[in-house]
Amino acid sequence: MSARARGALLLIVVTCLWGSTFAVVKTLGQVLPAADLIFWRFLIASVALLPLVAWSRRGAGRAARVPDGWRSRSLWRDGFLLGAWLIAGYGTQTIALQSTTANRAAFFTALSVVLVPLWLVVAQRRRMPALLWGALPLAVAGLALLSWEGGALVVGDLWALACAVTYAGFIVTLERLADRHGALPFTVTQVLSVTALALLWMLLGGAPALPPAPAWAPLLYLGVAATALTTLLQTIGQRSVSAAEASLIYALEPVTATAFSFLLIGEQVGLRGALGGALVVVATVLSQRADAPHAETPAVQVE
Repeated sequence: MSARARGALLLIVVTCLWGSTFAVVKTLGQVLPAADLIFWRFLIASVALLPLVAWSRRGAGRAARVPDGWRSRSLWRDGFLLGAWLIAGYGTQTIALQSTTANRAAFFTALSVVLVPLWLVVAQRRRMPALLWGALPLAVAGLALLSWEGGALVVGDLWALACAVTYAGFIVTLERLADRHGALPFTVTQVLSVTALALLWMLLGGAPALPPAPAWAPLLYLGVAATALTTLLQTIGQRSVSAAEASLIYALEPVTATAFSFLLIGEQVGLRGALGGALVVVATVLSQRADAPHAETPAVQVE
């Protein structure tokens, strides 16, 4: 299996895990403010990553290639930059799910499928291959059929649109920085940055409090599987998959979000949604057949 195929497979796993979070976050949002939910989620993720950090530090002396050390200023600077993009994305999405449905939030969030390549074309003057350009409208049409439920816009839809914008920025920035640092140190600095920023956000809202007992099981799932694991796999996967290709793989998120929303909270889609899911799959296949450009970012050795 090629490096590009392995990277795509990792991002598909990430997308499936993300899809499961919409229903979980929507349920948790009924008992926890957005800042508290994000803080506890990322604090749990930070603790979950500690064993890997200890293992990597023990093996650092035997490693053939250590791209940077934990004390590297550029590592923490880039990690904080990605963390800022992440908390913007997670924050807007968490707020959105307080007043809109999981399926509808999934559609607006997935607008990053369009925003990423447009961002790249405008900012970096890239040329997109014909198959990739053809896949983009298919993905958008599929997501619309799958997730749009009709009715007037609510404030949660606007927050979800903001999530799409911020997450597109995260994907593009991650592609530029992913090769500059080791996957684990870069993941840890991102997670710690979000934890610190969420703590500040939470303190601005008043004295912090422990979550109620029923919230701990979903928080553990969000922190370990849907945050620590996905952030690590995404950082590894985007080393060999371009931002444009990654955005189309992430287009599968509403498919899994729809399935989990039905299983966990009873939200349903009909024939229109099934057709939308099929269009998303076709768009994803087209994106993998396209010889998409990949920004070659040289690995930076940091003292």
